Amino acid sequence: MIQVEWLKQRIAALDDVAFAKLRDWFIEFDQVSWDKQLETDSNAGKPDFLINEALAEYQGKTRGI
Repeated sequence: MIQVEWLKQRIAALDDVAFAKLRDWFIEFDQVSWDKQLETDSNAGKPDFLINEALAEYQGKTRGI
């Protein structure tokens, strides 16, 4: 059996309290993972193009262009 399918079956068998604990843990885990990835991407300069586009648009509007 594929590991994901096994996990799905195990999760489906949880009672409400255990499922709520798992859900809360997973949300926290996902948020921490997201924050780490965002920091890694930011340190690598990946979102710089968004900053540059926003600055160019802002500068164009403040110059009346």
